Amino acid sequence: MDWSSLGGILLALAGILLGQALEGGKFSSLIQPAAFMIVLFGTIGAVLLQTRPVFFIQGIRLLKWVVLPPADDREKLARRISAWSQIARKDGILLLENHMYSEPDPFVKTALRLVIDGTPPEKIRDICNVDINRYEAAQRNAVKIWEAAGGYAPTIGILGAVLGLIHVMENLSDPSKLGSGIAIAFVATIYGVGFANLLFLPVANKLKALVQLETTRREMVVEGMVGIANGENHKIVEERLNAYLR
Repeated sequence: MDWSSLGGILLALAGILLGQALEGGKFSSLIQPAAFMIVLFGTIGAVLLQTRPVFFIQGIRLLKWVVLPPADDREKLARRISAWSQIARKDGILLLENHMYSEPDPFVKTALRLVIDGTPPEKIRDICNVDINRYEAAQRNAVKIWEAAGGYAPTIGILGAVLGLIHVMENLSDPSKLGSGIAIAFVATIYGVGFANLLFLPVANKLKALVQLETTRREMVVEGMVGIANGENHKIVEERLNAYLR
């Protein structure tokens, strides 16, 4: 659990609500279903228009990484790869087969199988890099939905404000309807700017960092496997892997 993310969200909301209370405002004045629907559904529609459905769905799935990020196991993985290089030099590459079957990570298992099959080192690098590039491109396209939402939400909020003002102008003769129209106008802007800067853009930046971390992890695996395939000393392999942990 990433408690800093939860703490950040709660702190941002607390700051807004506390500031509202100190100014003498009421929490209920920030609850405007019409403004919420305009900003939320307008933003989702704009994002869907520019995004392929597969990337949109993947972007929604990645949202859980904000509070439940994938474990950073690079140190443990580096130790395993270093141990495999020792086994390969001492007893032969074929003895790594048992480790391949017990390896839970599909990418690591594929790279290890290439080594065991006697694939040339540069061929291993080429094959794995294609997989890394495909993974990174797909994940970044998924993350872009949150960046796009952060860009569209404030503008949709302004659109909601304009609609609220139109509602006000249409009912100038009925003072009882002026309040709701003005409320929608201002609260829609708050929703748009708030969603963008307190949720969508921070989520996008956090997910980009996590995708980059996983990409670095896979690049580390490739370097280790190429070292094993080249028959390098495990100390050299270990030093090369440590560069990815700094």
